Amino acid sequence: MHYLYLALAIVFEIFATSALKAADGFTRLVPSLLVVVGYGAAFFFLSLALRHLSIGIAYAIWSGAGIVLISVAAYFVYGQKLDAAALIGMGLIVAGVVIIQVFSQSQPH
Repeated sequence: MHYLYLALAIVFEIFATSALKAADGFTRLVPSLLVVVGYGAAFFFLSLALRHLSIGIAYAIWSGAGIVLISVAAYFVYGQKLDAAALIGMGLIVAGVVIIQVFSQSQPH
């Protein structure tokens, strides 16, 4: 269940970050409200995930997935392009998250 909470935290973080650009410095009400609600939900679900996951591992997954997914969302929603260096860097981030999940013994049992 803790990985479901972490996944929900990531989804809400992506949602909130996408709305953050649309909030235009918190000058637009509806996107600003979406930011606040999205980040509130993200941190709520992250707190639930941290009941069973170590904070370092959870944050590595959260930030790695967040970087990749927000980049994908920015491509489709805002038309932002990624160059080869950005794609390679994100590939290394994904590889790092996979290595942590497959090989790390850092998680509490």
